[in-house]
Amino acid sequence: MRWWWWRRQRSTMATTAPLVLLLPLVLLLLQARWSSQQQQQVVTAVIVFGDSIVDPGNNNGLHTLIKANHPPYGMDMLNHEATGRYSNGLIPTDLIAQQLGVKQLLPPYLGVDLSPDDLLTGVSFASGATGFDPLTPVVVSVISMDQQLAYFDEYRGRLVDIAGEAETARIIEGALFLVCAGTDDVANTYFTTPFRSAEYDIPGYVDLLVGHAEEFLRELVVSSRGARRIGFVGMPPVGCVPSQRTLGGGLATRACEPKRNEAALLYNARAQEMIAAFNNNNNADADADVLVVFLDIYRILDHLMERGEEYGFSETTRGCCGTGTIEVTGLCDSRFVSVCDDVSQHVFFDSYHPTERAYRIIVNDIFQNYGHVLFS
Repeated sequence: MRWWWWRRQRSTMATTAPLVLLLPLVLLLLQARWSSQQQQQVVTAVIVFGDSIVDPGNNNGLHTLIKANHPPYGMDMLNHEATGRYSNGLIPTDLIAQQLGVKQLLPPYLGVDLSPDDLLTGVSFASGATGFDPLTPVVVSVISMDQQLAYFDEYRGRLVDIAGEAETARIIEGALFLVCAGTDDVANTYFTTPFRSAEYDIPGYVDLLVGHAEEFLRELVVSSRGARRIGFVGMPPVGCVPSQRTLGGGLATRACEPKRNEAALLYNARAQEMIAAFNNNNNADADADVLVVFLDIYRILDHLMERGEEYGFSETTRGCCGTGTIEVTGLCDSRFVSVCDDVSQHVFFDSYHPTERAYRIIVNDIFQNYGHVLFS
Protein backbone atom coordinates (compact mmCIF):
# COMPACT_ATOMS: atom_id res chain seq x y z
CA MET A 1 0.00 0.00 0.00
CA ARG A 2 2.79 2.44 0.91
CA TRP A 3 4.60 1.71 -2.33
CA TRP A 4 1.44 2.40 -4.36
CA TRP A 5 0.77 5.65 -2.50
CA TRP A 6 4.36 6.92 -3.03
CA ARG A 7 4.24 6.04 -6.74
CA ARG A 8 0.97 7.93 -7.09
CA GLN A 9 2.37 11.00 -5.28
CA ARG A 10 5.48 11.02 -7.50
CA SER A 11 3.25 10.86 -10.58
CA THR A 12 1.16 13.75 -9.33
CA MET A 13 4.24 15.83 -8.51
CA ALA A 14 5.73 15.14 -11.94
CA THR A 15 2.55 16.47 -13.52
CA THR A 16 2.09 19.54 -11.34
CA ALA A 17 5.71 20.62 -10.85
CA PRO A 18 6.17 22.00 -14.36
CA LEU A 19 2.89 23.89 -13.95
CA VAL A 20 4.12 25.40 -10.70
CA LEU A 21 7.40 26.39 -12.33
CA LEU A 22 5.57 27.94 -15.28
CA LEU A 23 3.14 29.90 -13.12
CA PRO A 24 5.45 32.92 -12.53
CA LEU A 25 6.17 33.07 -16.27
CA VAL A 26 2.46 32.97 -17.08
CA LEU A 27 1.79 35.75 -14.57
CA LEU A 28 4.57 37.86 -16.08
CA LEU A 29 3.15 37.38 -19.57
CA LEU A 30 -0.32 38.34 -18.40
CA GLN A 31 1.07 41.40 -16.63
CA ALA A 32 3.00 42.42 -19.75
CA ARG A 33 -0.11 42.01 -21.89
CA TRP A 34 -2.15 44.06 -19.40
CA SER A 35 0.53 46.78 -19.34
CA SER A 36 0.56 46.87 -23.14
CA GLN A 37 -3.20 47.20 -23.20
CA GLN A 38 -3.03 49.95 -20.60
CA GLN A 39 -0.45 51.83 -22.68
CA GLN A 40 -2.64 51.46 -25.75
CA GLN A 41 -5.57 52.90 -23.83
CA VAL A 42 -3.64 55.96 -22.66
CA VAL A 43 -4.61 57.85 -25.83
CA THR A 44 -8.09 57.81 -27.38
CA ALA A 45 -7.09 59.48 -30.67
CA VAL A 46 -4.21 61.27 -32.40
CA ILE A 47 -5.07 64.69 -33.85
CA VAL A 48 -2.47 66.61 -35.84
CA PHE A 49 -1.85 70.14 -37.12
CA GLY A 50 1.13 71.43 -39.04
CA ASP A 51 3.25 71.18 -42.17
CA SER A 52 4.66 68.57 -44.57
CA ILE A 53 6.42 66.56 -41.85
CA VAL A 54 2.98 65.46 -40.62
CA ASP A 55 0.85 65.92 -43.77
CA PRO A 56 -0.44 62.52 -45.03
CA GLY A 57 -2.09 63.99 -48.13
CA ASN A 58 -4.22 67.05 -47.34
CA ASN A 59 -2.47 68.98 -50.12
CA ASN A 60 -3.44 66.47 -52.80
CA GLY A 61 -6.59 68.30 -53.81
CA LEU A 62 -5.24 71.84 -53.54
CA HIS A 63 -4.21 74.10 -56.41
CA THR A 64 -0.59 74.16 -55.27
CA LEU A 65 2.75 72.83 -56.43
CA ILE A 66 3.48 71.51 -52.94
CA LYS A 67 2.37 67.89 -53.30
CA ALA A 68 3.79 64.40 -52.79
CA ASN A 69 1.06 62.38 -54.54
CA HIS A 70 3.37 61.11 -57.27
CA PRO A 71 6.25 58.60 -57.42
CA PRO A 72 8.83 58.15 -56.05
CA TYR A 73 7.03 59.35 -52.90
CA GLY A 74 5.41 56.36 -51.23
CA MET A 75 7.70 53.86 -52.95
CA ASP A 76 7.82 51.77 -49.77
CA MET A 77 4.15 52.13 -48.87
CA LEU A 78 1.68 49.30 -49.44
CA ASN A 79 1.33 48.80 -53.22
CA HIS A 80 4.03 51.48 -53.62
CA GLU A 81 1.27 54.08 -53.48
CA ALA A 82 2.08 57.79 -53.38
CA THR A 83 -0.49 58.89 -50.81
CA GLY A 84 0.70 62.45 -50.37
CA ARG A 85 3.14 61.65 -47.56
CA TYR A 86 6.46 63.43 -48.06
CA SER A 87 8.71 60.41 -47.67
CA ASN A 88 9.41 56.99 -49.14
CA GLY A 89 7.03 55.45 -46.62
CA LEU A 90 5.44 56.26 -43.28
CA ILE A 91 5.69 59.66 -41.60
CA PRO A 92 6.04 60.43 -37.86
CA THR A 93 2.32 60.62 -37.09
CA ASP A 94 1.74 57.13 -38.52
CA LEU A 95 4.54 55.77 -36.36
CA ILE A 96 3.26 57.57 -33.26
CA ALA A 97 -0.29 56.27 -33.79
CA GLN A 98 1.09 52.76 -34.23
CA GLN A 99 3.26 52.91 -31.12
CA LEU A 100 0.29 54.09 -29.07
CA GLY A 101 -1.86 51.28 -30.45
CA VAL A 102 -4.39 53.72 -31.92
CA LYS A 103 -4.20 52.72 -35.61
CA GLN A 104 -1.74 51.82 -38.36
CA LEU A 105 -2.07 54.93 -40.52
CA LEU A 106 -3.20 58.40 -39.51
CA PRO A 107 -5.30 59.63 -42.47
CA PRO A 108 -5.65 63.13 -43.90
CA TYR A 109 -8.89 64.95 -43.13
CA LEU A 110 -9.35 66.04 -46.74
CA GLY A 111 -9.71 64.10 -49.96
CA VAL A 112 -10.45 60.61 -48.60
CA ASP A 113 -13.55 58.71 -47.50
CA LEU A 114 -13.22 58.58 -43.73
CA SER A 115 -15.04 55.82 -41.89
CA PRO A 116 -16.56 56.43 -38.45
CA ASP A 117 -13.60 54.57 -36.92
CA ASP A 118 -11.17 56.81 -38.83
CA LEU A 119 -12.83 59.86 -37.33
CA LEU A 120 -13.14 58.44 -33.82
CA THR A 121 -9.40 57.67 -33.60
CA GLY A 122 -8.06 60.87 -35.10
CA VAL A 123 -6.91 62.54 -38.31
CA SER A 124 -4.31 64.98 -39.56
CA PHE A 125 -5.20 68.49 -40.75
CA ALA A 126 -1.58 69.30 -41.66
CA SER A 127 -0.67 70.94 -44.94
CA GLY A 128 2.75 70.77 -46.54
CA ALA A 129 4.67 74.10 -46.60
CA THR A 130 2.38 75.93 -44.19
CA GLY A 131 3.57 77.77 -41.09
CA PHE A 132 2.73 79.96 -38.13
CA ASP A 133 3.47 83.11 -40.13
CA PRO A 134 0.14 83.97 -41.87
CA LEU A 135 2.11 84.90 -45.00
CA THR A 136 3.70 81.45 -45.40
CA PRO A 137 0.62 79.51 -46.64
CA VAL A 138 -0.42 82.41 -48.86
CA VAL A 139 2.88 82.37 -50.78
CA VAL A 140 2.46 78.71 -51.79
CA SER A 141 -1.35 78.37 -51.72
CA VAL A 142 -1.68 75.81 -48.92
CA ILE A 143 -3.84 75.49 -45.82
CA SER A 144 -3.20 78.01 -43.04
CA MET A 145 -3.04 77.05 -39.38
CA ASP A 146 -6.26 79.02 -38.79
CA GLN A 147 -8.02 77.04 -41.51
CA GLN A 148 -6.76 73.82 -39.91
CA LEU A 149 -8.51 74.90 -36.71
CA ALA A 150 -11.67 75.55 -38.71
CA TYR A 151 -11.44 72.04 -40.15
CA PHE A 152 -11.02 70.71 -36.61
CA ASP A 153 -14.27 72.43 -35.59
CA GLU A 154 -15.99 70.74 -38.52
CA TYR A 155 -14.40 67.42 -37.55
CA ARG A 156 -15.60 67.78 -33.97
CA GLY A 157 -19.14 68.26 -35.24
CA ARG A 158 -18.84 65.03 -37.22
CA LEU A 159 -17.71 63.24 -34.05
CA VAL A 160 -20.80 64.48 -32.23
CA ASP A 161 -23.00 63.14 -35.05
CA ILE A 162 -21.33 59.73 -34.74
CA ALA A 163 -20.89 59.33 -30.99
CA GLY A 164 -22.77 62.08 -29.19
CA GLU A 165 -21.51 65.02 -27.19
CA ALA A 166 -20.38 63.14 -24.07
CA GLU A 167 -18.34 60.55 -25.98
CA THR A 168 -16.85 63.28 -28.20
CA ALA A 169 -15.74 65.19 -25.11
CA ARG A 170 -14.14 62.01 -23.73
CA ILE A 171 -12.29 61.36 -27.01
CA ILE A 172 -11.01 64.92 -27.29
CA GLU A 173 -9.96 65.04 -23.64
CA GLY A 174 -8.05 61.76 -24.01
CA ALA A 175 -6.51 62.55 -27.40
CA LEU A 176 -2.89 63.36 -28.13
CA PHE A 177 -2.67 66.58 -30.13
CA LEU A 178 0.47 67.21 -32.15
CA VAL A 179 1.51 70.59 -33.55
CA CYS A 180 4.43 70.68 -35.99
CA ALA A 181 5.15 73.91 -37.91
CA GLY A 182 7.69 76.71 -38.21
CA THR A 183 10.39 75.19 -40.39
CA ASP A 184 8.82 76.43 -43.64
CA ASP A 185 8.52 79.90 -42.13
CA VAL A 186 12.27 80.05 -41.63
CA ALA A 187 13.49 78.10 -44.67
CA ASN A 188 11.06 79.49 -47.22
CA THR A 189 9.33 82.68 -46.14
CA TYR A 190 12.23 84.32 -44.33
CA PHE A 191 15.35 83.11 -46.17
CA THR A 192 13.98 82.42 -49.66
CA THR A 193 11.54 85.29 -50.24
CA PRO A 194 12.27 88.98 -49.54
CA PHE A 195 8.97 89.70 -47.81
CA ARG A 196 9.91 89.16 -44.16
CA SER A 197 13.71 89.54 -44.11
CA ALA A 198 13.40 93.16 -45.23
CA GLU A 199 11.09 93.86 -42.30
CA TYR A 200 12.46 91.70 -39.47
CA ASP A 201 15.85 90.61 -38.20
CA ILE A 202 16.07 86.98 -37.04
CA PRO A 203 15.12 87.63 -33.38
CA GLY A 204 12.20 89.78 -34.48
CA TYR A 205 10.92 87.14 -36.89
CA VAL A 206 11.28 84.42 -34.26
CA ASP A 207 9.17 86.54 -31.91
CA LEU A 208 6.54 86.81 -34.65
CA LEU A 209 6.45 83.02 -35.05
CA VAL A 210 6.34 82.27 -31.34
CA GLY A 211 3.56 84.81 -30.86
CA HIS A 212 1.44 83.13 -33.52
CA ALA A 213 2.28 79.70 -32.10
CA GLU A 214 1.08 80.79 -28.67
CA GLU A 215 -2.16 82.13 -30.12
CA PHE A 216 -2.68 78.81 -31.92
CA LEU A 217 -2.26 76.89 -28.66
CA ARG A 218 -4.73 79.21 -26.92
CA GLU A 219 -7.29 78.57 -29.64
CA LEU A 220 -6.73 74.83 -29.35
CA VAL A 221 -7.42 74.61 -25.61
CA VAL A 222 -10.50 76.83 -25.40
CA SER A 223 -13.52 75.02 -24.01
CA SER A 224 -15.22 74.73 -27.40
CA ARG A 225 -12.24 72.71 -28.69
CA GLY A 226 -10.97 71.12 -25.49
CA ALA A 227 -7.40 69.94 -26.23
CA ARG A 228 -5.73 68.83 -23.01
CA ARG A 229 -2.51 67.06 -24.04
CA ILE A 230 -0.38 68.64 -26.76
CA GLY A 231 3.01 67.72 -28.16
CA PHE A 232 4.62 70.81 -29.69
CA VAL A 233 7.40 69.90 -32.13
CA GLY A 234 10.43 72.18 -32.25
CA MET A 235 12.49 73.06 -35.30
CA PRO A 236 15.24 70.83 -36.69
CA PRO A 237 18.67 72.17 -37.71
CA VAL A 238 17.17 73.91 -40.75
CA GLY A 239 20.52 75.01 -42.13
CA CYS A 240 21.73 71.41 -42.46
CA VAL A 241 18.77 70.11 -44.46
CA PRO A 242 20.04 69.19 -47.96
CA SER A 243 18.19 71.93 -49.86
CA GLN A 244 19.28 74.58 -47.38
CA ARG A 245 22.90 73.44 -47.65
CA THR A 246 22.57 73.94 -51.40
CA LEU A 247 20.80 77.30 -51.23
CA GLY A 248 22.71 78.81 -48.32
CA GLY A 249 25.84 76.76 -47.70
CA GLY A 250 27.55 77.23 -51.06
CA LEU A 251 27.13 75.14 -54.20
CA ALA A 252 30.64 73.68 -53.91
CA THR A 253 30.96 72.98 -50.19
CA ARG A 254 27.26 72.67 -49.28
CA ALA A 255 28.09 73.33 -45.64
CA CYS A 256 25.41 73.79 -42.98
CA GLU A 257 24.13 77.36 -43.18
CA PRO A 258 24.61 78.95 -39.74
CA LYS A 259 21.97 81.71 -39.85
CA ARG A 260 19.16 79.23 -40.48
CA ASN A 261 20.38 77.11 -37.57
CA GLU A 262 20.66 80.22 -35.42
CA ALA A 263 17.01 80.99 -36.16
CA ALA A 264 15.98 77.42 -35.35
CA LEU A 265 17.84 77.35 -32.04
CA LEU A 266 16.47 80.75 -31.01
CA TYR A 267 12.96 79.67 -31.94
CA ASN A 268 13.30 76.48 -29.89
CA ALA A 269 14.54 78.38 -26.85
CA ARG A 270 11.78 80.99 -27.00
CA ALA A 271 9.11 78.39 -27.76
CA GLN A 272 10.11 76.48 -24.63
CA GLU A 273 9.85 79.66 -22.56
CA MET A 274 6.44 80.38 -24.06
CA ILE A 275 5.22 76.84 -23.36
CA ALA A 276 6.37 76.93 -19.73
CA ALA A 277 4.50 80.19 -19.18
CA PHE A 278 1.51 78.89 -21.14
CA ASN A 279 1.21 75.79 -18.95
CA ASN A 280 1.51 77.80 -15.73
CA ASN A 281 -0.90 80.56 -16.70
CA ASN A 282 -3.47 78.36 -18.39
CA ASN A 283 -3.65 75.86 -15.55
CA ALA A 284 -3.97 78.68 -13.03
CA ASP A 285 -7.02 80.04 -14.86
CA ALA A 286 -8.68 76.93 -16.31
CA ASP A 287 -10.90 74.32 -14.73
CA ALA A 288 -9.20 71.41 -16.53
CA ASP A 289 -5.49 70.62 -16.61
CA VAL A 290 -3.69 71.37 -19.87
CA LEU A 291 -0.25 70.01 -20.68
CA VAL A 292 1.87 71.23 -23.59
CA VAL A 293 5.19 69.40 -24.00
CA PHE A 294 7.98 70.76 -26.18
CA LEU A 295 9.39 67.94 -28.35
CA ASP A 296 12.99 68.64 -29.31
CA ILE A 297 13.95 67.08 -32.65
CA TYR A 298 16.96 69.36 -33.28
CA ARG A 299 19.34 67.23 -31.25
CA ILE A 300 18.47 63.81 -32.71
CA LEU A 301 18.35 65.00 -36.33
CA ASP A 302 21.64 66.86 -35.87
CA HIS A 303 23.10 63.63 -34.50
CA LEU A 304 21.81 61.64 -37.48
CA MET A 305 23.44 64.10 -39.88
CA GLU A 306 26.72 64.44 -38.00
CA ARG A 307 27.16 60.81 -36.95
CA GLY A 308 24.95 58.92 -39.33
CA GLU A 309 27.32 55.96 -39.49
CA GLU A 310 26.40 55.12 -35.89
CA TYR A 311 22.88 54.40 -37.14
CA GLY A 312 23.93 52.68 -40.35
CA PHE A 313 23.53 55.69 -42.67
CA SER A 314 26.17 56.37 -45.29
CA GLU A 315 24.58 59.49 -46.84
CA THR A 316 23.56 62.34 -44.57
CA THR A 317 23.77 65.49 -46.71
CA ARG A 318 21.87 64.47 -49.86
CA GLY A 319 18.41 63.09 -50.43
CA CYS A 320 17.66 59.82 -52.21
CA CYS A 321 15.66 61.56 -54.95
CA GLY A 322 17.59 62.82 -57.99
CA THR A 323 20.84 64.56 -57.09
CA GLY A 324 19.54 64.89 -53.53
CA THR A 325 20.59 68.53 -53.38
CA ILE A 326 17.47 70.46 -54.39
CA GLU A 327 14.74 68.04 -55.52
CA VAL A 328 11.58 68.27 -53.42
CA THR A 329 7.81 67.99 -54.16
CA GLY A 330 7.37 68.71 -57.90
CA LEU A 331 11.09 68.42 -58.64
CA CYS A 332 11.17 64.97 -57.03
CA ASP A 333 9.25 63.14 -59.73
CA SER A 334 10.08 59.72 -61.17
CA ARG A 335 9.23 60.93 -64.65
CA PHE A 336 12.21 63.25 -64.56
CA VAL A 337 14.68 62.02 -61.92
CA SER A 338 16.08 58.73 -60.69
CA VAL A 339 16.12 57.33 -57.17
CA CYS A 340 19.08 56.07 -55.17
CA ASP A 341 19.85 52.35 -55.09
CA ASP A 342 19.47 51.91 -51.32
CA VAL A 343 17.12 54.32 -49.57
CA SER A 344 17.95 52.78 -46.18
CA GLN A 345 21.39 54.39 -46.36
CA HIS A 346 19.93 57.90 -46.58
CA VAL A 347 18.79 60.15 -43.74
CA PHE A 348 16.76 62.20 -46.26
CA PHE A 349 14.43 61.01 -48.99
CA ASP A 350 14.16 64.28 -50.91
CA SER A 351 16.15 67.44 -50.23
CA TYR A 352 13.90 68.42 -47.31
CA HIS A 353 12.17 65.39 -45.76
CA PRO A 354 13.71 62.39 -43.94
CA THR A 355 13.27 58.77 -44.93
CA GLU A 356 10.94 56.45 -43.04
CA ARG A 357 13.96 54.83 -41.41
CA ALA A 358 15.19 58.19 -40.11
CA TYR A 359 11.67 59.06 -38.94
CA ARG A 360 11.53 55.83 -36.93
CA ILE A 361 14.69 56.83 -35.07
CA ILE A 362 13.31 60.32 -34.43
CA VAL A 363 9.96 58.98 -33.15
CA ASN A 364 11.70 56.45 -30.89
CA ASP A 365 13.76 59.31 -29.47
CA ILE A 366 10.56 61.28 -28.79
CA PHE A 367 9.02 58.37 -26.88
CA GLN A 368 12.22 57.75 -24.91
CA ASN A 369 12.59 61.38 -23.86
CA TYR A 370 9.01 62.59 -23.55
CA GLY A 371 6.78 59.52 -23.33
CA HIS A 372 6.85 59.49 -19.52
CA VAL A 373 5.63 63.10 -19.46
CA LEU A 374 3.03 62.93 -22.22
CA PHE A 375 1.51 59.62 -21.19
CA SER A 376 1.84 59.54 -17.41
